[in-house]
Amino acid sequence: MGQARPILVPDVSQREIEIAYSFTGADLLLFGAILYPGGHLPDGDKATDIVVVVKGPVQSILVREKANVAGIWINAARMRYRSAPSFYGLASSRPIRAMVDDRTRAIYELGLDSLQLSPASSAPPAEQDRFAAGLVDLKRRSGLYYEASHAVEITDGVLYRARITIPARVPVGRFTAETFLIRDGRVLAAAVRDIDIRKAGFERFVARSAQRASISYGLVAVFLSVALGWAAGWTARRI
Repeated sequence: MGQARPILVPDVSQREIEIAYSFTGADLLLFGAILYPGGHLPDGDKATDIVVVVKGPVQSILVREKANVAGIWINAARMRYRSAPSFYGLASSRPIRAMVDDRTRAIYELGLDSLQLSPASSAPPAEQDRFAAGLVDLKRRSGLYYEASHAVEITDGVLYRARITIPARVPVGRFTAETFLIRDGRVLAAAVRDIDIRKAGFERFVARSAQRASISYGLVAVFLSVALGWAAGWTARRI
């Protein structure tokens, strides 16, 4: 029989995050314990590392590349991705490249340069890499993609904790918080917890109305637009 492996017991500070009109973001605390076989920490001087990855629901994204033509910036090329994560936040006890090799990073999608974005075209690899880098850069600048090395604290080799910042512009849906235990370049254990991010209050009512009664929602939206336009015009004529 093979040697028993450690087990991760993870948890998150919030299983549900509600977004209202005043939502400015949230700090998600991820914590847990490492259970070693027999209760004994491994011998040797090899570091035990923890990586925490929070992912949002995947979505189809169209990336456009602009070019300067005769002094005017226009859309010159584009590429669609079938399943890019809407949010990706990574916290690790050390830089990812110091823990595992390229193959392991690609298998577990550890790091922004290892995301499996699934382009919907058969463009040359160089073009795919250029668009992928552009997509990651756009998401990073909006706060939806980021990495934080040395952001996981490990206490006595058993307890760990990390914080992931959820920005105000985060999309709603089912998120996953994945925790990986890494030692000697190998992923020894992994565990997942789900997080639901949803709209609350009036925002939730509007979102649910748009999904469940799209025709009525559209008619009401048009009516309100016309009514507000008429009211603005009437007010302007009286001033």
